[in-house]
Amino acid sequence: MRQKETVFVIPTHRLRDVAQTIERYDDNFWANGHALKIIVFDDSSVANYEKYYPLLEQTKTVNDVFYVGPYEKDQFITFLNERLRDRKLESLVKNLFRPSYGGNRNFTLMYTLGHLMVSADDDMRPDALIETSRESLLANEICRGKLIKSSQESGFVHKSFDLLTAFEDVLGEKVSNIPENFETGELVVDTAMDLETNTTKGYFRENSLLLRQGEVSDDAVVKIAQTFRTGTNDIDTLDFVHMYLNDDNQIDPNDLNDFYILTNFRPVVTNKNWRMDCGVAGYDNQLGLPPFFPTRLRFEDYIYRLWIQQPGVVAAHVDAVQNHIRNNYMRNPLASEMFNEEICSLLKKKIKSSVYELNDLGIKFHYSGEVTLQDSEEILEKISDLHAEVVKASLSTQNEERKHSLQLFAANLWRVFYGFEPDFFQQNVSRIIDDVISQFHASLEIWPTLVEICYFYKDKKDLPQIKVNNKKLKSRNSMKANGIVA
Repeated sequence: MRQKETVFVIPTHRLRDVAQTIERYDDNFWANGHALKIIVFDDSSVANYEKYYPLLEQTKTVNDVFYVGPYEKDQFITFLNERLRDRKLESLVKNLFRPSYGGNRNFTLMYTLGHLMVSADDDMRPDALIETSRESLLANEICRGKLIKSSQESGFVHKSFDLLTAFEDVLGEKVSNIPENFETGELVVDTAMDLETNTTKGYFRENSLLLRQGEVSDDAVVKIAQTFRTGTNDIDTLDFVHMYLNDDNQIDPNDLNDFYILTNFRPVVTNKNWRMDCGVAGYDNQLGLPPFFPTRLRFEDYIYRLWIQQPGVVAAHVDAVQNHIRNNYMRNPLASEMFNEEICSLLKKKIKSSVYELNDLGIKFHYSGEVTLQDSEEILEKISDLHAEVVKASLSTQNEERKHSLQLFAANLWRVFYGFEPDFFQQNVSRIIDDVISQFHASLEIWPTLVEICYFYKDKKDLPQIKVNNKKLKSRNSMKANGIVA
C-alpha cells in the first residue's frame, strides 16, 4: 500500500453549493501550511451533474481537487462486480453504494483506504462562533455552549483552527502518544440530549458536555475523531416544531435560525462516543473501517457509535471547532424529517439491544426488522398529539400568513403519517424497516470482501475519479491583496 497521507473529502448531493465549501477549506489548509488532496463525492443525478459541474471548474484553489460523480461511481461499481464474478451479488453492491447518506460515504471509505480521511459536509465551514467572554469549564466539563438570536451581532467572534493538525495529532495514534492536553474517560454526556438515540430532552438555550470517568488504555488507538461544532443548532425536528409553535410571531418554521456558539471547550478521548458527528469527522482508514449504514435515513453513522466500543479502539473530540450553516436547499419538508427521525430512533434502539459481535470491519446484530404494535402506537400517539397542537395553534392565531403555514404543516403531518390510521401506519413502517434491516445485514456480510479487493487494487492504480480543471493558485496572498476573498 502507498505511503500514508491525509485526504480531505466532501460528500454531497447538492453540487450547486459545493464550490464555496471547497474554497473555504482550501484556504484553511493553505493558511496552516498543508498540501493535500481534496475529493468531492457527488450523489447528484446526471442532469444536475451536467448543470452544476462547471461551477467546480470556476473554483480557485491551491490544492488539487478531484471529483467522483455519477459516471465515476458507475465505473467503480462495475469494477467491483467484475472482480466478484457473481451476478447474484450485484444487487448487494448496488445497495451498498446507492445514492443515499450512507451510500455516498461508503465511496469515501473505499477511495481513502490505506490513508487518513478527514470529512466535512457541504454546509460546514472551517471556522467557529466562539463567545468573546470565555468562562472556565468545570472539572468534569468538556464543552459549554448556548443559543443566540441570529440578529445578535456582538458577544462572539469567528475563530479559525488548524483542522488538519488537530486531526493528525490523534488519528491512528495510541492514547499514550496523543497531546497531553487531552482529557480521557468513558464517554461524554450531553445535558440537553440523550446521546444513545440522539434525541433531545427538550428545548434548551444552553448545554454542556460532561465527561464520565473511566479507564482508557494507553495502547488503545484513535480510529475516529471529530471537531466540536457551532452554527445552526442540531436539535430534533420535534423540538424545532415546538419552537415554531411557541413563537406567535414566527410565520415560516424554516426561518428559525438561532445560532449555537461555544463558551469554551477542551479535547477529550473516550472509550465510547455516542455523539459521533460524521459531518465534521476524521477516520483512521489505513486498514479499513466498517461501512456506513447504506440508508437515506439520517443515521448512517450510528454503526460507528456501536463499533467504537470494542477493546483497543477509542474516539476523540479534537482541539478544534467548525461551523454549520443550515442549508434548506434540497432538504426534506419538516413533516418528512419528523417521520425519518422517529424511524431512526426506533431502529437505533432495536439494533443496539441486539448487537452480539464487534469486529475489525463491522458489527453483527440479531434484529431482523420486526415492528410491534406497541412500537408503532407509541410513535403515532406522539405525532397525533403534536398534530392536535398545530391545529389548535392555527385556530388561535390572528395572523393569516401564520394560519396558512400552520394549516399546511398540519396537512403534511397527516399525509406523511398515513392519516394517523393505526393499521395502515404499522403496515408501512414494518415494510420500510424490514427493507432497511435486510440491506444492512447484506452490506455487512459483503463489505470485508470489497475492502480486500480495493485495498490491493489501490496499491497499483487510483479508483475512477477525474481531476477538476479549475484555476490553480500558487498562493492565496495575491487574491487577498487584491481584495478577493474565497
